[in-house]
Amino acid sequence: MRCFTVLGPSQTGKSTVVEKLGSLEGTPRKSNSPYGLNLTEFIFGNEAWCALDAPGPNEALAHAQQALLASDACILCVSPAPEEAVLAAPYLRIVEASGTPCILFVNRMDEPRGRLRDVIAALQDYASHTLLLRQIPIREGDRIIGSCDLISERAWRYREGQPSALIAIPESTAEREHEARTELLEYLSEFDDWLLEELIEDREPSSDALYAISSRVLRENRIIPVLIGAASHGNGMMRLMKALRHEAPPVGILRQRLAHAGTVDEGKLAAVSFHAYHRQNVGKTVLVRALGEGLRQGASLGGSSLGAVQSLANGRSNSPVLPAPGDVFATVKSDHLPVPSLLTSGAVVAPPEWTEPPTPMLERILVPASERDENKLSETLAKLSETDRGLKVLQEEGTGAQLVRAQGPVHLRDLCRTLADVFHISVTDRTPSPTYRETIAKPSEVHYRHRKQTGGAGQFADVKLSIHPNERGQGFTFGETVKGGAVPRNYFPAVEAGAREAMEKGPLGFEVIDVGVTLLDGQHHSVDSSEHAFRTASKMGVRQAFSEGSTVLMQPIFRTEFHIPSAYSGSLVQIVAALNGQVLGFDRDEAAKGWDIFRALVPGGALEDLARSLRSATQGIGYFSKTFDHFEELYGKEADAIVKAREKSGTAH
Repeated sequence: MRCFTVLGPSQTGKSTVVEKLGSLEGTPRKSNSPYGLNLTEFIFGNEAWCALDAPGPNEALAHAQQALLASDACILCVSPAPEEAVLAAPYLRIVEASGTPCILFVNRMDEPRGRLRDVIAALQDYASHTLLLRQIPIREGDRIIGSCDLISERAWRYREGQPSALIAIPESTAEREHEARTELLEYLSEFDDWLLEELIEDREPSSDALYAISSRVLRENRIIPVLIGAASHGNGMMRLMKALRHEAPPVGILRQRLAHAGTVDEGKLAAVSFHAYHRQNVGKTVLVRALGEGLRQGASLGGSSLGAVQSLANGRSNSPVLPAPGDVFATVKSDHLPVPSLLTSGAVVAPPEWTEPPTPMLERILVPASERDENKLSETLAKLSETDRGLKVLQEEGTGAQLVRAQGPVHLRDLCRTLADVFHISVTDRTPSPTYRETIAKPSEVHYRHRKQTGGAGQFADVKLSIHPNERGQGFTFGETVKGGAVPRNYFPAVEAGAREAMEKGPLGFEVIDVGVTLLDGQHHSVDSSEHAFRTASKMGVRQAFSEGSTVLMQPIFRTEFHIPSAYSGSLVQIVAALNGQVLGFDRDEAAKGWDIFRALVPGGALEDLARSLRSATQGIGYFSKTFDHFEELYGKEADAIVKAREKSGTAH
């Protein structure tokens, strides 16, 4: 079986392309994943094929990446509008990072929205590989009525619902065809000495020789050939499928590529797991592509026994037929197989780094509808994070509530639907609170005496403390300058422990940071003094100093790193400034042509608005990662509102 992925932005007709390709020589068999990855099995040219239709939204980019892990080649569908080229930037990025041979298909050419050369020029801004036209459109006024193949120099006129008709190259197209063909041959000659010599000697190379060179160049992932068509009318589908059949590499090349990327012995690499999902009453289903011989139910794969091997189309056992190298199959009761991963018989190998999805930006607390589902929710989210690498599961600081990081609102909605439909857990979501702190603005001294008399031994401790602000980031410090044994040394740890307890919650209701406490003097009683008494005196004394002094609210500041197409870099300055952030600068992303890495410091309370503004400004393409940098003072109405909200909720984060 040969396998390819069809990917690209939403509304570029990917699913229609797969449907038309699968129906060229028969009736395809389809299967769907809850995550939007659709699989189509079909026969073409007496060969078995599997098309992986990757979901289009940027929030599902992780599933497209994983599909590439199992693909011999891919088709990248793009819009015929030059201004929409930027929407393909994330897909060009992952295709090139993966090393997957790619054919770029400009779909919906029946909608004239710009010149093809302008589309390719705009896309080239985001591709390190040369985008090389293999076809040009034939126009009749504003309509595109056919295409001309630049290798065979044959022209085809589209016919609705029928195969295209062979025609002579129109005179109006001849000059453009000659120009584009010359450019094609010059690029191909860079990878073939024979062709270069033919061109120098002004000899016309044969079509068969050119097709052979094109096939080799694609298999070696040297260029990205560009084909055109309109899948909704069936235009260009046969040419696209023939290009895949003759030029896409066999499964053995994929095995070599993955073994090299994963530093695995090629001879031991048996399979790759690339997708998984949970089904009600079935459990975890893992999709696997065989790369070697000998896979069957009970065989050792990934260090344990492979579960039931099932057909993709109907979910029935495939046990009579053993998966051959290249076959794609589903397996259940194989929970030991992580996704994605490279698999030998005895081990699981981590996938290449390029499969790491974009950092999720949307944070939400999930609250189960019933208390009995709280433990179940935690276990279920852990399971789902194993099948969805774009999802991160944590716990909220202070409350321990379930915190999820999703790629965006659509991703979050799908997660909640899966929890309800598959696991019968209804949840609501809320925005997590930023982690605020407080500190003191000026030093003070306090004298506190703790005295308590009961029926037995009493409690007595007398402390004189100095409380002062520390430098930012220094945290809590403790010291003592007691002379003459006024407070015995064995009580010093108790005094420090009491001061630390007082730091747990200040007058504003938040943890106190960056404060130093010094024990200056005190008194003790030979009978009634104890560690407990001095601990209590210290805690109450520090709290008294806090209440008498001026405490300041501290907000968290995060160092953010944005990954965005260069066209959007300018808009980020205004976004960060509007959120009271500080721009640190940007650099070109050396790993992805046409992308920038933009850095800024942003208040924690603004991250939610930042994610929303970034999605809007970059059409959902840009994303950012964040790391805590420091706390800084926050004053005025904003600080007052945060304190009042904390008092109203009765909790501090």
